[in-house]
Amino acid sequence: MRIIAELPHPEFKISILNMNQKFIVKIEKGSFEQSYKIPEMDLTEGVNSVFEILDEAFLKTVSARFADMSKDYKEAYYRYNY
Repeated sequence: MRIIAELPHPEFKISILNMNQKFIVKIEKGSFEQSYKIPEMDLTEGVNSVFEILDEAFLKTVSARFADMSKDYKEAYYRYNY
């Protein structure tokens, strides 16, 4: 697995990796991570197509999902400790 691109973003770290004829989009925020595997054969323009998929609407839902992940973790941690 190798990193082929990193995209700047003010809220989270976005890395694009390549492994076994797949692009793996890894998005990190703090201790949380989301990853998406996209087969190379599904994309017409290679990694440039990945950049197009990562539009503002998609990243907005990623941000909301991170908020849900954080909330879920905090609730589980609270149940564990109290």
